[in-house]
Amino acid sequence: MASGKDLVLALDQGTTSTRAILYRPDGSVVAEARRELPQIYPAEGWVEHDPEEIWSATLEVVRQTLATAQVPASAVAALGITNQRETTVVWERSTGRPLYNAIVWQDRRTAAACEALRARGLDAVVSARTGLVIDPYFSGTKIAWILDAVPGARARAEAGELAFGTIDTFLLWRLTGGRVHATDATNAARTLVFDIGAQRWDSDLLTELKVPRAVLPEVRDTAGFFGETEAALFGAPIPVTALVGDQQSAAIGQACLAPGSIKATYGTGCFVLVNTGEKPIGSAHRLLGTVASRLAGQTSYALEGSIFVAGAAVQWLRDGLKLIGNAAESESLAKAARPDARVHLVPAFTGLGAPHWDPHARGAILGLTRDTGIAEIVRAALEAVAFQTRDLIEAIGADLSAHGRPRPASLRVDGGMVVNDWAMQFLADVLGIPVERPEVTETTALGAAELARLGAGLIAGPSALGANWRAERIFMPRMGADERETRYAGWTAAVARVLTDTP
Repeated sequence: MASGKDLVLALDQGTTSTRAILYRPDGSVVAEARRELPQIYPAEGWVEHDPEEIWSATLEVVRQTLATAQVPASAVAALGITNQRETTVVWERSTGRPLYNAIVWQDRRTAAACEALRARGLDAVVSARTGLVIDPYFSGTKIAWILDAVPGARARAEAGELAFGTIDTFLLWRLTGGRVHATDATNAARTLVFDIGAQRWDSDLLTELKVPRAVLPEVRDTAGFFGETEAALFGAPIPVTALVGDQQSAAIGQACLAPGSIKATYGTGCFVLVNTGEKPIGSAHRLLGTVASRLAGQTSYALEGSIFVAGAAVQWLRDGLKLIGNAAESESLAKAARPDARVHLVPAFTGLGAPHWDPHARGAILGLTRDTGIAEIVRAALEAVAFQTRDLIEAIGADLSAHGRPRPASLRVDGGMVVNDWAMQFLADVLGIPVERPEVTETTALGAAELARLGAGLIAGPSALGANWRAERIFMPRMGADERETRYAGWTAAVARVLTDTP
């Protein structure tokens, strides 16, 4: 750019925290700031966030990052936003005031509504058009719930007075002073009402889910000019040049740009995403077809498997059971656990995601004996993350094989949990393939920064994405095949104990 500006800011609004990171062109960090996001649990299976808390945290972490870096907003070339997907906000267009708390992707309150949609025989059309399964996970039934739960909201929505957005859209609206109501294709693809092949909102599904078209944002490419932040917020306007769902952003940060490349992100949940190229492929194993990115009008697709509880299980051990003081203790305890213990923790706290999609399943600890202690339970929580990942890798491999494509030969990992060497070695052992940990493990924000560079014209084109990826360590499988399969069979039996066909 003529101005010579080369710093890019990433805003990573996740399920448990809001972060801002300022990057140099080589991907190194200039400064960052983070603020935890309180979780709200109004009822069993309900999970909410306060949108105003998200907004205030956004302002705080951006301002703190710029102050730490001693960089004025005018020196920042672009801002990329990556976000927890599916989490739903509905607000007044006139004031920007949310009508209700944000309903989080983990929330299961619309399970009955989803069952009613399935009873009407909508599974096939939803899968064919959106790539998704009918589940409370996605935004569509959340929108309808808010419009029906808040008095007068549905009439106001149909009159054009209200706006819906996932977190990217809500923040873009606020940052631009209400001038821009838009999302990108990766986030739109998670709503249950977006046709990923045609790349447009689907009129039939909007009718079936009772979502008024008037509340929906414009769907744009993942990288491009989305508008500028209001000058008063940070001292000067900053161009917003990328919006991207967190898992797709992590895939960009992991350089999973070619068909067949695959990554797993371990945060609150775990999300495995494999790039399938320019055409979506169907899943016979209840995986999700989704948009990997839409760049310069060209859509790339992916298959995705979603685990609802990964790092959240360790958080539960810390905050719920008080078994550990911090997440780092889990590694030493796992190493200290009895090697012959076969304790299984199935973390179905809010149901089970792929490939089971059972919103009524609940968590369990199985295989307890008199000499089971804290170490064995902690290890079981870490093992559960690996076993659930294998569930997804098995399903992905079968779907790829059915389309004449090779099964995954290695897995790239990122997110907060991957600093745990014991957990990553066990993951490689359970999968039986190498696990590649990058130098930069927080790749979600990095992906948003790279996309922002692309959207601002700071890099030549999509082929330049992922140029800064480098492996820090590769974990090779050590476990014998017989032990691997015996352990996995034990996990499969434990999961069978918590699955349910009815509420």
